[in-house]
Amino acid sequence: MLVLDALHDLYSYTKDKVEPSGFMSFEPINCLLIAGGKYHDIDYARVELLKLLGSQKRIVTRVMEDYECSQALEWADILISYTCDILPSEDIQNQLKDWLKAGGRWLGLHGTNSILKMMDDGLWHTPRVAPVFMNLLGSQFLSHPPIEPYTVENVQPSHPLVKDIENFEVTDELYHMELHGELDVFLEAECSIKGRGFAEGDEARGRHPVFYKKSHKKGAILYLTLGHCRGHFDLRPYKDFLPELDRGSWEIPEFKILLERGIEWLQSLF
Repeated sequence: MLVLDALHDLYSYTKDKVEPSGFMSFEPINCLLIAGGKYHDIDYARVELLKLLGSQKRIVTRVMEDYECSQALEWADILISYTCDILPSEDIQNQLKDWLKAGGRWLGLHGTNSILKMMDDGLWHTPRVAPVFMNLLGSQFLSHPPIEPYTVENVQPSHPLVKDIENFEVTDELYHMELHGELDVFLEAECSIKGRGFAEGDEARGRHPVFYKKSHKKGAILYLTLGHCRGHFDLRPYKDFLPELDRGSWEIPEFKILLERGIEWLQSLF
């Protein structure tokens, strides 16, 4: 009885509680957050995403560092990935393919579409070794110019995902990508200079998607290339220490709005 009384008292004083009459329709949404990889402040991004997910009353979240979590994927209704140079095994790629086709919704962020390999020429190469995975994502990262401010343009201003978001300036990595399949593009940006340090950087000039959706039968992926962040130690072994923290898009309101709407979309709220 003491335990039951304590639980009752806890419920009685819980803020934003859901009334008992609504419990039957208030089912949880299982979210798998995959946050891991190289050359980015994964800890920072993970915490910021968990803050947003924690504000959602229906979302229950599990966190992994990579995709090798078949049982967690079976459990998940929705998926969020913030990774760099993390590639699923072939078995997991096929599971992700089936999961999307069956109705899964996936919010892919920033470097999720990257495969990086430093070669003897001193340049980063982006080998095409995961066609199934990149087809699911709708793109593969190839290069970016030096990080500097650029303008993100809203090309579907009436769409609920980007409604009332004006063109905005951001200091982030402007992704030059190889695109796969039919994409519904909401935001894009113009690149006027070459990618630096990448084998295919000479081809970076042009217009590139920043925020898009790709459908997969009953499911879909929503992809946002913004979200670069880097801590003091994230360029090891190439540089031991970075004196300044880089938070990129995470510090501007438009990015937070896009993340919030992406999480709403995951819940099929529009």
